[in-house]
Amino acid sequence: MLKRIGRVVFLVVLLLPGFAFAGNTADEARQKAGEAAEKWLALIDRGEYGKSWESAAGYFKGAVTKKQWEQAAAAVRSPLGKVISRTLSSKQYATSLPGAPDGEYVVIQFETAFEKKKSSVETITPMKEKDGTWRVSGYFIK
Repeated sequence: MLKRIGRVVFLVVLLLPGFAFAGNTADEARQKAGEAAEKWLALIDRGEYGKSWESAAGYFKGAVTKKQWEQAAAAVRSPLGKVISRTLSSKQYATSLPGAPDGEYVVIQFETAFEKKKSSVETITPMKEKDGTWRVSGYFIK
């Protein structure tokens, strides 16, 4: 019995560094994805929808053309007016999302107040691309 307990303890000790690494990976992902999201949102806030499409993830670009994105973003954002405040409410690391290929994602939500819509939730989803760069793959306002 003592030998078996020793093996279990040994296995747990071996696995602990892996769990610590996974946590660090998720923390680093949340930080880098958050930075990418803020830069991307700055483009959207300035009405630079074409530039936001250019800096988006390949997955995003494959789903919508630049012209389609510019039209859709202008139709949704312009009526809201300028951003009054934006407060981070959550950042969730994921490796699988519905309708998207497996990979590394961070789903970020902000509570945002616009000039003409005082209470909304912006959801922005950066993904880690093959080159290691975090780029936005999705954006939604509710």
